[in-house]
Amino acid sequence: MSTGDDLLREAQDRLDAAMESRGLWPEEDSAWVRGAMTALPRHRFAPDVVWEWDGWTWVAVDREREPGRWAALVYPEPQDSTVTQITDGLPTSSLSCTQVVADMLDSLMLQPGQSVVELGTGSGWNAALLAHRAGPGGRVVSVEIDPGLARAAAERLAAAGAPVEVRTGDGTAGIAGLEPVDRLVATYAVETVPGTWIEQVRPGGRLVIPWGRLGHYALTVAEDGTSATGWLQGLALFMGDRHATSAATSPAPAPGGETAVDDQEMFEDLTGGHLLFALRVSHPGIVVSVEGSGARARVRLREETSGRSALVKRTDGALVAATGEGRELWVALRAGYQLWRERGRPEQWDFGMTVSPAGQTVWIHDPASGPYTG
Repeated sequence: MSTGDDLLREAQDRLDAAMESRGLWPEEDSAWVRGAMTALPRHRFAPDVVWEWDGWTWVAVDREREPGRWAALVYPEPQDSTVTQITDGLPTSSLSCTQVVADMLDSLMLQPGQSVVELGTGSGWNAALLAHRAGPGGRVVSVEIDPGLARAAAERLAAAGAPVEVRTGDGTAGIAGLEPVDRLVATYAVETVPGTWIEQVRPGGRLVIPWGRLGHYALTVAEDGTSATGWLQGLALFMGDRHATSAATSPAPAPGGETAVDDQEMFEDLTGGHLLFALRVSHPGIVVSVEGSGARARVRLREETSGRSALVKRTDGALVAATGEGRELWVALRAGYQLWRERGRPEQWDFGMTVSPAGQTVWIHDPASGPYTG
């Protein structure tokens, strides 16, 4: 019979092997990430109770009573996170999925001896990895809005020997009184990158920020210190800023109109992935998610402001919105599809972002191309 330690080692080895076989471990300048995750394993930063979705509700899984199940949840598939806190029936904190943590650390390009601010301490695992890389000559300051999470993370970090300054506060405002740092990373998504985050980083420094709960950008601060520009680095779902309000629906104007939208073609392109991100830019108020693939693929739509929803799927070669209240959402997205086609069907990696005192602009190919709109 396996002991708790054996179960953890087996689960940890499975996750490491999955990352290896799928080519998900960063290489070259970021090869340090794998070693850091081995030295500072996920389970050292997980609470004794984690949560699992059973199809109806979130169920608590206790480490002492169910060590094997707990280990499997702490070391899931590379693309899966571990829910560590439920508030009013909804997840409010998690150990982020290993694939995304590795990708974001790679994008951050943190060097030994540098200073870094982390916004959203959570369990403390990511902060520990940052401290491992920054080393004795570096500095890691992490801020967490939830006092309970901040206390628990500080205790785990101390037990792991990770020199991280954990502060309690609202990271959206940055950290007052702290001189500009070399790097800044957020662990929760924002719709609009706060100007205070740009000011927190020195000219030439780098920020890695989840945006729109769909992907993360890496931005480099300009020499004047007032703006930052960069590219989309990866896709993943992120928990949002706890103070954020739902994005308003802002359909892009339909371009030219020389060709009518073919719903079947739009459906096929949407399940391919690149259009999904483009619609997130052009129609931020409509949450679009794809389930399954091929003939079984389905697209779910939900309007954040009204709660209207739709399920779009194939039926005998035709597309049907299964929920009548949201049929208009599919029609609204046609404008975004036409925009995407007119702009040359850009891939998700073609999207960049500039944040300046004048506002935030998402563009494709080159900042000079202007906002991604019709």
